[in-house]
Amino acid sequence: MKPPSEGEIGISRPFVDQSISVRSHAPFSREVIEAALKIGSATAHEAAGRIGALPHSIKPVCAQFRLAGSVFTIRGPANDNLWLHRAIVAASPGDILVAHTGGFHEAGYWGEIMSTAASCAGLGGLVIDGCVRDGALLGAIGFPVFARGLSIRGTGKDFDALGSLNEVLLIGDVSISPGDLMIGDQDGLVCIPRTRVPEVLQASLAREKGEETILARLRAGENTMKIYNLDR
Repeated sequence: MKPPSEGEIGISRPFVDQSISVRSHAPFSREVIEAALKIGSATAHEAAGRIGALPHSIKPVCAQFRLAGSVFTIRGPANDNLWLHRAIVAASPGDILVAHTGGFHEAGYWGEIMSTAASCAGLGGLVIDGCVRDGALLGAIGFPVFARGLSIRGTGKDFDALGSLNEVLLIGDVSISPGDLMIGDQDGLVCIPRTRVPEVLQASLAREKGEETILARLRAGENTMKIYNLDR
């Protein structure tokens, strides 16, 4: 059997009606979201065993953008953003939209209008394996957007094109399932499997406490060669 390529995992289907029932997951608690935002993407990645790091080229459009929340996936055709519009309506408050764009990055799939719509819907952010536009305006709106960059090229809206909502995606080498925890900050993005979230958050907090001890030792005059036993 041919293995799925990037973005091909999941079932393609036409979107029939805006009232379509889309599989949903319970939102993470406020405590989980606050903890995830505090620890950051790099700490969670390390604490999880160095898994879940999305391609480094997908970064916040504005440096201050941070996000954490339950994943809601979108897979749409290249150079077309209709499925993203559908996702804004279908997703639940707090969800992080995670979109695959058919492998075509050179288009602005998202902009001021869509960020405003998503913000008004109470969504938690956008992660897109493609480009967006209206960069300065996105910063002013404040809705967290992580993308490969900015592109002024417009997109189409093909009502007959196949895509999917809330199916498993593959971005880079990371399998992303609906309901997983996505964490993003200036360093990048990490996706933590939902079943591992409590364990990873606990390990992340322990890691941060350990780093505080290391920083104290450095300030007291020790060096990293000694602390990490690298001078053997």
